[in-house]
This record gives sequence, C-alpha cells and structure tokens, in this order.
Amino acid sequence: MSERKRILITGAAGFLGSHLCDRFIKEGYHVIAMDNLITGRLKNIEHLFKLENFEFYNHDVSKFIHVPGKLDFILHFASPASPIDYLKIPIQTLKVGSLGIHNCLGLAKAKNARVLIASTSEVYGDPTVHPQPEEYWGNVNPVGPRGVYDEAKRFQEAMTMAYHNFHGVETRIVRIFNTYGPRMRLNDGRVLPAFIGQALRGEDLTVFGDGSQTRSFCYVDDLVEGIFRLLHSDYVFPVNIGNPDEISIADFAEEIIKLTGTNQKVIYKDLPVDDPKQRRPNISKAKEILSWEPKVSRSEGLKITYNYFKSLSEKDLNEVDHYNFDKYIIR
Repeated sequence: MSERKRILITGAAGFLGSHLCDRFIKEGYHVIAMDNLITGRLKNIEHLFKLENFEFYNHDVSKFIHVPGKLDFILHFASPASPIDYLKIPIQTLKVGSLGIHNCLGLAKAKNARVLIASTSEVYGDPTVHPQPEEYWGNVNPVGPRGVYDEAKRFQEAMTMAYHNFHGVETRIVRIFNTYGPRMRLNDGRVLPAFIGQALRGEDLTVFGDGSQTRSFCYVDDLVEGIFRLLHSDYVFPVNIGNPDEISIADFAEEIIKLTGTNQKVIYKDLPVDDPKQRRPNISKAKEILSWEPKVSRSEGLKITYNYFKSLSEKDLNEVDHYNFDKYIIR
C-alpha cells in the first residue's frame, strides 16, 4: 500500500477550511489542520479529532510555522473572509496575507511541497469588466475600508508567483467567488448568512443600496471539488472558481423570504464604501483546464443551507466558542 499523502490546511476551523479537511480525509490523506481560532470554530472540525490521520495545531500562521515530517501539499486558507471580521481586525488580516503566506511558501520550499493559496474575487474590486476573467487586473481602492482584505489577497498572489518564479516552488492560485453552505456563521456580515439569520429571527431583511448590485453564489461542495482539481492540475496561474448564475441582491432577498416562508419586508440602507456593484465569474479557464463547472443549483444549495441553520439550537446560532482545550490533542 502506498504511503498516505500529508497535507497542511491553514484556516482549517473556518467555513471553507473545515470542508476541505473533510474532503481530504475522505480522499485518504493525512490532514494537518492549523488555525488560531480568531474566526474559526473548533465545532467545525470536532468530528475529525478521533481520527488517526488528523492532527490539529492551534497556531497563528503569521508566526513561524514548524510541522515535523514530510509534507506533500499545503492549502493556505487562513484569513478573515467577511467584512465584519476584517474591518474589526484589519492588522491581523494584512499580516495573514503577507507574513502568513511568506511562512507557508517558506515551508513549502523547505518541504518540497505544492502549495495552493486561497485568493478571492475581491482582487477585482468594484469591477469595470463583467463577468470577471482572470486576465482582468481589477479596480481596487487600496486605502478604502475594504483595502486591508483586497490588497492582502493581491499581495498574496504576487508573493506566490515570486516563489514559483524565483525558487521553483510548485504553486496554485484559486480565486474564490461568493460561496455558501453549512458551517457559515450567521453574524459574519456576508449577504447570504445575514439574510437567513434575519429570517430566522423574524427580522426584516436589510438590503444595502437599491439592491441592483449582483452576486453569484456557489455551493461549498462545488467549490471544494474545483479546489481539489486545481491542486492536482499543472496550472500555476490564477483560476476563478465560482458559480456564474448571477442574481441581484433585491431578487435574492425575495428568494430567501420565499424559501423561509416568512413574511418579512425588505428594508434599504446606504451602500457601504467600495461595495462591488456586480460580481460574476468567467469560468472558461476552470472548464477548459479542470473540466469543472458547478453542479448544485442555487435553489438546491439554499435548501440544504437553510435546513442546516434551522436545525441549530438558539444557543448554537449565537455561540462564541469557549473550549476546554485539554479535551483535544492540540499541538
């Protein structure tokens, strides 16, 4: 029997990181999960602690990373990803996108491992090209409130390509568009969990601006499949992974009201600074290079996600993790 592949996943206790842990465990990998739990939740990966081929390190990747033994792959998904988080902790957001990626790339070089970094559609800023292809360089305000996240991700891409070109490190870059599914936090400021949270609490749904701005929502299982294929591909430049099925925020609010069977109204507030007016991925590269496109319709994915949140207790919906770390094998 061949030796089990070993993969380090940073940001492993977050929404996307935890689903990636599940996928790579399912594929037979030895998963080394790392998270400092600023925005991640141990509850997301608690079910994996009993497995022999799973380890967890409570560590900040902005500090030096040491992982004993060989590593075949590194997935760098550590970063606040929602406006509420990165506006609350802007310095940490910049550090994880600069010092954090530097540490991951250095580790990849030392271990001769392939590294895939999680970039974002936010590198396109408020786009003047629609839909957004990978060749579009973006329209980003570096000194605006969203700049701490947008520019951290843009720097992360530049550093990754520098390590690939100068040191010959095997690198992959995924640009992630709006993704949703179980384990999202209702209070993280993103539009989908915000709408569902308001519906569950019986509140009116808040739309910022006139609601004409658009988003494209990809179900998490589809995203994970795209990431898995990209990691094992030979393509080193950025690849958009997202669902091109575009919808206005106003129409999306009505979809949520219909889904939840509630009778809330939609209320409108001022649009935040630098909020993108439109967002839709051009996924031609993903189709061509990875033979990938999303399979889960928005209606199907929303039902799964809503049923997940509806199944949670009121305590779970508002929980802040306070774990007794002695019950876990945390290194």
